[in-house]
Amino acid sequence: MSPQLNVVPFVSVDNMMKLVLSIGIERFLTELAGFIEEDFRRWSVFDKTPRVASHSADGVIELMPTSDGTTYGFKYVNGHPKNTRDGRQTVTAFGVLADVGNGYPMLLTEMTILTALRTAAMSAVAARYLAPVGARTMALIGNGAQAEFQALAFKALLGVDAVRLYDIDPSATAKCVRNLAGCGIDIRSCSSIAQAMEGAQIVTTVTADKQNATILTDNLVGPGLHINGVGGDCPGKTELHADILRRADIFVEYAPQTRIEGEIQQLPVDHPVTELWRVLRGEAEGRRDARQITLFDSVGFAVEDFSALRYVRAKLAGTGFYADLDLLADPDEPRDLFGMLLRAGA
Repeated sequence: MSPQLNVVPFVSVDNMMKLVLSIGIERFLTELAGFIEEDFRRWSVFDKTPRVASHSADGVIELMPTSDGTTYGFKYVNGHPKNTRDGRQTVTAFGVLADVGNGYPMLLTEMTILTALRTAAMSAVAARYLAPVGARTMALIGNGAQAEFQALAFKALLGVDAVRLYDIDPSATAKCVRNLAGCGIDIRSCSSIAQAMEGAQIVTTVTADKQNATILTDNLVGPGLHINGVGGDCPGKTELHADILRRADIFVEYAPQTRIEGEIQQLPVDHPVTELWRVLRGEAEGRRDARQITLFDSVGFAVEDFSALRYVRAKLAGTGFYADLDLLADPDEPRDLFGMLLRAGA
């Protein structure tokens, strides 16, 4: 990448798509999962804070920052479920990676596509430690923008080869069926959540409406199920009946954030949960036996975005899938910023 001090590599949506396709979606997900696992195993070095959120009646705008002491990263992301009515994305995002030593940005990139990939990779990383051994069938409840990424991540990392789809909007399910055709997964559309759950060892809930909903009821959850709860990710937005939470062993990314935004906002603040990094480091148990119900209460955390930014930067060299963005003022004399402005006018 360019050594010039005043330019920053910028990955546009078009270039992100080219980068992903040049690597291959499943390989991208697998390699990204490796970066996430690596960073979760060094969890203690990261600055950690719940995301900074600005809520409105229409949605939320958030900043998600972290640093490992050498590199700083943040993501800007929104969540506006009503956007689809106007032909807009529910979620959009961009991110920055910077050098802690001098404060200069090292990467600016779109993160709408990248967030979908890292969310799916994170789900599959958790499932490797929490899902039943040999699980091959997943129910996928909510077939919007995240669905295909989730299906492919579970295929690539866990060998899931059967996915049962359900959405209240049949056109969303039809879209998902089309997009996943020929990918090596047995895809079936279902007429109800109960039908989708039949025979599934894993269920992923990834719905978009910003409300306390009951997507899964307690009677649908049998022994041994792994629940990947992705959709509940802000205050007042949940997908699971509270009785399920009381029966499950719950795993989270960063408990102070998940207690605000996750399914566990329905429970007392002292209800026990396990942060996933402890499982990856061997400090806590994940799945103990075949009858245990496990829940990954996933809300997305800044360390995952940091991993995704770090991965993209590592893959860019020699690809040409970026542009040099003239982002930083670079006067001949660092203290003469005004003179730089005058010389530009001349």
